[in-house]
Amino acid sequence: MNVLFVSGVGVITSDPAASARFYVDELGLPLVDDDGYRHSNEVAGVKHFGVWPLAAAAQACFGSDTWPADTPIPTATIEFDVDDVAAAAEEMVAAGHRLLHSARTEPWGQTVARLLSPEGVLIGLSYAPWFRD
Repeated sequence: MNVLFVSGVGVITSDPAASARFYVDELGLPLVDDDGYRHSNEVAGVKHFGVWPLAAAAQACFGSDTWPADTPIPTATIEFDVDDVAAAAEEMVAAGHRLLHSARTEPWGQTVARLLSPEGVLIGLSYAPWFRD
C-alpha cells in the first residue's frame, strides 16, 4: 500500500449544534450543512499525520506523563495553523472554552495553544513555520 496523503479528518459528535458552533462559528471553517452532516472540501490540505501516545500528549499539555483524571481523554488531535496563536487562543477563551495551555513555543519551534473540542478532540491552534514555505 502507498498512502499518498491524508484525504480527510473528521470528528464524531453527539452534540452537532455545539460542534457546529465550535468548528464553523468559532474556528471559521467553511463547512456546509448537508442534512446534519457538516463538511467541506475547501479546507487547505493536511500537512501532518501522526499516532501520538497519550503520555506524550499529556507531557505536551500538562508537563506530566499522566493525563489528568478530571479532563476527558482525547482519542484524536487536529491542529489548525493560524496567523496569530495567542489571538486565536484568546478568541476561544472569549467563546467560553478552557485552554489546556496557552500559546507557547515548543522546543522544536512550533507555537501552539491547546484545548478540547465539544467531542473531546485535542485541538491545537498552531504556527509551524516549516509548513509555511
